[in-house]
Amino acid sequence: MAKTIIITPEDLAAMPHKSVTVYNEHTKANEKYAGVPLVDPLAKVGVPQGDNVRGKIYMTAVIAEGTDKYSVLYALAEVDPSIHAGDVLVADTMDGQRLGKDGMFKMVSTEEKRPARWVRNLTEISVIEVEPVNFRK
Repeated sequence: MAKTIIITPEDLAAMPHKSVTVYNEHTKANEKYAGVPLVDPLAKVGVPQGDNVRGKIYMTAVIAEGTDKYSVLYALAEVDPSIHAGDVLVADTMDGQRLGKDGMFKMVSTEEKRPARWVRNLTEISVIEVEPVNFRK
């Protein structure tokens, strides 16, 4: 059974924030984002974290989608700080200001060489189990 939560800007603002500075290849500038580590809202719907990420859980994917229907996929292990060194944030500010043209929320990853998997105007995050495809005869 799927669990759904709605997070308002006020809800996100009340959660513990982390700040990261990343180089944005598109703007050719360093940008400082503040937001909530993605694992925090995922925990609210029971997504395993830390030592509970093992076995088949490694076949779990997180999909982020913006209002323009641009979607990206992260492996659950990429967003769990106990496994991966980078940060994936649901940001609500950049350089101390609300995001403005990038919407209320923006998905930002510190481990990207270019912001191809950043999602502006973030509206939805889904968690799915990936099914392997068998190519054997």
